[in-house]
Amino acid sequence: MATVNPAFTFLPLGAIIQEFIVDGHNIVQGFKTQEDYVQYNSPFFGATIGRVANRVKDAKLPVNGQIYNLVANEGSNSLHGGAKGWDKRIFEGPTPVNRNGTEAVLFKYLSKDGEEGYPGTVEIRVWYSAKEEDGKKVLDIEYEVELVGDEASETSVNVTNHSYYNLSGGPTIEGTIARLYTDKHLPLDEASIPLGHVDTLPNVKVDEPLILGRPETDFDHCLVVETDPSKIPLDTRPGPLRKLASFTHPDTSLHLEVYSTEPAFQFYTGKWIDVPEVNGVPARGKGAGFCVEPSRYVNAPNVPEWKHTTTLKKGEVWGSRTVLKAWKGN
Repeated sequence: MATVNPAFTFLPLGAIIQEFIVDGHNIVQGFKTQEDYVQYNSPFFGATIGRVANRVKDAKLPVNGQIYNLVANEGSNSLHGGAKGWDKRIFEGPTPVNRNGTEAVLFKYLSKDGEEGYPGTVEIRVWYSAKEEDGKKVLDIEYEVELVGDEASETSVNVTNHSYYNLSGGPTIEGTIARLYTDKHLPLDEASIPLGHVDTLPNVKVDEPLILGRPETDFDHCLVVETDPSKIPLDTRPGPLRKLASFTHPDTSLHLEVYSTEPAFQFYTGKWIDVPEVNGVPARGKGAGFCVEPSRYVNAPNVPEWKHTTTLKKGEVWGSRTVLKAWKGN
C-alpha cells in the first residue's frame, strides 16, 4: 500500500483508492488487504477501470475498419474492460513524484496488444495528488494513455475510477443528500446500452436535493455534462473542471464534491453490491455506497458521432482529470 498524504492509501492492484479518511471516517468502500480485493472485489471498489469503462455493445469493437471481438463478461456485452480488466492488473508503482507543484504518486501499467481482445499496446499513467485546501481533503486524479506499440495504428480508450462513497458512517447510504448538476442522461435499452441520443432525466432537477436510499433515487444512469459530442476532445484535461455532483449526510456532517473535465459520468447507488464479511470487515449489500464515474459516453466506440472521443491513435494522448473534495462541517 502507499500513501501520498495520511488521508489516502492506494494499492498497486488496479491503482486502487483504498482509503480516503475524513474526520476519522474512511469514505470509500474497500478491504484490508490487496489479496482480499483479488478474491472479493466483484463491485470494483476503488479501482481504475479500462481499457474501456462501462459497456461495449455485444463485445464488438470497430477499430480502423476492423471488428475486434472483446471478452464478453456481462451477457453479450463487454463490461469495464472485460473479465480481467485494468482493475485486476498490477500497476507499477507507487512512485513518489511532484505533479504540478503538488506531492503525488504515479502508477503505470502496460496493457499489451490483444489483452481482453483490445488491439494495440498502450501505457496508462495514473497520478494521485493530495492536498489540504480551505480545510478540505482534496484528491486530484489524472489519467493519461498513450499507444506505444506498433501492432495497431489505433485503439479505443475510456478510463474512470470506480470508488464507492459512503458518508453515513453506517452500513448504507440511506439519508445521504445528493445534488446533481445536470439533468441530462443517455437513455438505455434493456441491455444497458445507450439508444444513441441525450434526453432529460425525469424527476431530476439541477442543484435540487435528492435523498438517497429511497426507491425513487435508485440510480444506475449515465448522466451527461457536455451534450454536444463534437466539443469533446480526446484529452479533456485542458478544459474546465466542472462540478458533477455533491453529497452530504446529516448524521456525520461529512461532505463530498466531485469535479471532472469529462463530458459524462455514471451515477450508481449500489443496487447490486453483494460482498460477504471479509477479514473482519462487515458484509456489504445493497446501497452500501454510491459511485460517480466520470467518463466518455457509454459505448462510444460503436456510435459514429461519439467514436472520436475514445479513438486513440499513434502519436496522440488520451487524458482526463477528476477532483474529489471532502470535509466535515455545517
